[in-house]
Amino acid sequence: MVDSPVPNVTLNNGVQMPILGFGVYQVPPEDTEEAVSAALAVGYRQIDTAAGYGNEEGVGRAVRASGLDRSDVFVTTKLWIQRPGEDRARAALEASLERLGFDYVDLYLIHQPFGDYYSFWRAMEQASREGLVRAIGVANFHSDRLLDLIDHNEITPAVNQIELHPFFQRPEDRELMRQHGVQAQSWGGFAEGRNGLFTNPVLTEIGSSHGKSAAQVVLRWLVQSDIVTIPKSVRRERMEENFDVFDFVLSDDEIARITALDTGVTQFFDHRDPAMVAWLNGRKDA
Repeated sequence: MVDSPVPNVTLNNGVQMPILGFGVYQVPPEDTEEAVSAALAVGYRQIDTAAGYGNEEGVGRAVRASGLDRSDVFVTTKLWIQRPGEDRARAALEASLERLGFDYVDLYLIHQPFGDYYSFWRAMEQASREGLVRAIGVANFHSDRLLDLIDHNEITPAVNQIELHPFFQRPEDRELMRQHGVQAQSWGGFAEGRNGLFTNPVLTEIGSSHGKSAAQVVLRWLVQSDIVTIPKSVRRERMEENFDVFDFVLSDDEIARITALDTGVTQFFDHRDPAMVAWLNGRKDA
């Protein structure tokens, strides 16, 4: 098992988190153990899963079989929308720990800003005090909901995992997070190739000057922007390519050119769209 060159960010409670990780969103459960094992062999030391992905078991098996100490692998999982009550959130965490086969997770996130998430947060605060989670955070929270959660609870979220990529850079959201000590984490860093990301002339031209792909330029931009990122692939060669972003630096001019790509518009869906809220809430756990 190779050592990892990935630098860490320090979360607001002092926990260290690798700035580059491996995500398993949409990785089929039957393929997850193999994919995570390959990622760990490449050098990834942060794995991002969720109860809603249905593949926590494979993540746990791969980590346990890796030969790495549990403390050497940073594992994130997420709480899906539940029926109301702190007890429901606690039960969901315990179920995730059982599926993973772990005594704790490094980061536990509220997956969506819907449902009884204030009760969920209080349950997560208690789990943090008990050592079942090393850090707690949220995902998909717009600034208004994030600020309200911060103002009315004891523990400030350590992380907010949101859609972030060159076409949707969210500078105002990132600045508010910075002011409150919340680490920005990107999902959809490649925008799933939408809007021609992998062939974008700005990204490919910058990549050519460094001997890198457009995807590697995007990951390097995220890393240099102090944004934690979790690219996903089930192909070993793609995992290696995504990992190979620590031997070059983007210039100020290159950063400015990427900044100019921002459209200010989501490439996926708006969490404030009533139809999307209804769709997500219709998929809450029973």
